[in-house]
Amino acid sequence: MRVMVMVKATSQSEAGEMPSTELLAAMGNFNEELVKAGVLLAGEGLHPSVRGKRVRFSGSQRTVIDGPFTETKELVAGFWLWQVKSMEEAVEWARRCPNPMPGDSEIEIRPLFEAADFGAELTPELRAQEERLRAEVEGVAASKPG
Repeated sequence: MRVMVMVKATSQSEAGEMPSTELLAAMGNFNEELVKAGVLLAGEGLHPSVRGKRVRFSGSQRTVIDGPFTETKELVAGFWLWQVKSMEEAVEWARRCPNPMPGDSEIEIRPLFEAADFGAELTPELRAQEERLRAEVEGVAASKPG
């Protein structure tokens, strides 16, 4: 199963405070463990919401909202995508993670939808389209340096 592991924002991350060298090293070591175990698919930190935008949908109308966004506890400061056998395995990895923030912090883990989750609504044509797009994205990612 694939899961998204979200590091929740704090007042420090929203203020743009950068992590210490010690935290960067600890996170680098943790990420290395994830890679060696075949768990890590992707992971990145996010800039504070002041640099972000939201697009609100109401019928056919679209409204762009500039950051910063007020509910810090609802914001995401970074994420990983992990491939794990179960939610329990994901929790065990998260428990091993260095505290991602200088003070109290929280990590949220949520499973990604898989094709089978959509049942009959995902027709053979839609499934083929999904598989084609996924292959294209993987091909583009594989061809980029770095």
